[in-house]
Amino acid sequence: MTTPTAVRPPLPPFTRESAIEKVRLAEDGWNTRDAAKVSLAYSLDTRWRNRAEFANGRDEARGFLERKWNKELEYRLIKELWAFTDNRIAVRYAYESRDDSGNWYRSYGNENWEFGPDGLMVNRFASINDMPISEEERKFRWPLGRRPDDHPGLSDLGL
Repeated sequence: MTTPTAVRPPLPPFTRESAIEKVRLAEDGWNTRDAAKVSLAYSLDTRWRNRAEFANGRDEARGFLERKWNKELEYRLIKELWAFTDNRIAVRYAYESRDDSGNWYRSYGNENWEFGPDGLMVNRFASINDMPISEEERKFRWPLGRRPDDHPGLSDLGL
């Protein structure tokens, strides 16, 4: 079993560069779709609101992620920094996934993050909207896993 990481850089207070790095690290983690690994970026007592679902604590967050990625197949995510302060980051993002019937969706969202001094996320508040798309309308076509460095971001894609 993996043990929690005591410190998760980059640490607050954030600069523009370290906030962008934190966002990309979060994107990379979520694109692994490994709930156990991803959950280690959150404090033991993290609090989440994701749409109308709430998670309190790392274990509940991990369970949420397991359910999410069992339902949202071929998940590919792009995050982009929106704003930041000392220990808070706001991001906008989009992801594409399909359901078990083969229906594709692009989900658009915004998240507000708050971090402890150890760099672990203590609060995550997400608002998300889903839009059905056809397979032909997909824009996120890299192989499953980390988005390639040369793949356009949200602004470049006009999203």
